[in-house]
Amino acid sequence: MLGCAVGPVRGMGTVDGTRAGTVSVVVDGASGAGERDAHSMRDALYGRVLPPLAALLIRGLRSTWTVRAHGREVLERFAADGRRYVHVFWHAHILLGIYSYVGPKIVVMISRHRDGELIAKTVERFGYLAARGSTTEGGSAAFREMVHAVRSGMDICFTPDGPRGPARRVQPGTIAAARALGIPIVPVVGGADRAWRLSSWDRFVVPKPGARVLLVSGEPLFVARGDGIEEGAARLERAMEALGAFADANAADLSVGKPVGRLAGGHVR
Repeated sequence: MLGCAVGPVRGMGTVDGTRAGTVSVVVDGASGAGERDAHSMRDALYGRVLPPLAALLIRGLRSTWTVRAHGREVLERFAADGRRYVHVFWHAHILLGIYSYVGPKIVVMISRHRDGELIAKTVERFGYLAARGSTTEGGSAAFREMVHAVRSGMDICFTPDGPRGPARRVQPGTIAAARALGIPIVPVVGGADRAWRLSSWDRFVVPKPGARVLLVSGEPLFVARGDGIEEGAARLERAMEALGAFADANAADLSVGKPVGRLAGGHVR
């Protein structure tokens, strides 16, 4: 909208070069201030206004879902033994992933994009901590936060196909982090018997009111120091594909999995 306003004003100058130049300077200054105001408004919208509304909507939807977990014993063992791990789920399953964690505290890698700001501020309302960055932008600083988190007794979390895809294709950062830190990866994939799938790059999944949701945890995947990144990514992809097929096939079957409680303080109880 601001760009459209600037063009016509510049065009109003006469053939008098001085007059046209004067108008241009004034408009450029106003344009810069307007753009700063627009950025400030967008930052406020994504950082302060939308997150509480998004959290309210998620909790409202969650109250209608029947959520079960299959294989959660894997996560419970790590929590009971005080062992750290990398918790992963697809970017499309962020709404489901919020309810998939078992442990003391977790730090989630979230991109620096504007939608990342919305996601970060929203998941923080569920007790999670956010490290801002990705495997491509701001990754080094975010990785240092992840290292500090693990050393402080926290688990860490990635959406391995984020922040921009391709969907359900594991990017190198998740594997590199697990290898460097010497901790295993535990994949979790969700399925819902009824869901909306948005037209975003990841086909973001929003279970419909009253949906039956199944969260399936896989066995720990270890990446040794000498293992290749591509090999590790392929192994994780295969594991998550198999878990996803199981979740989709059994989401409607209430005999599969155990009930999952509400989220409180960054862990499921």
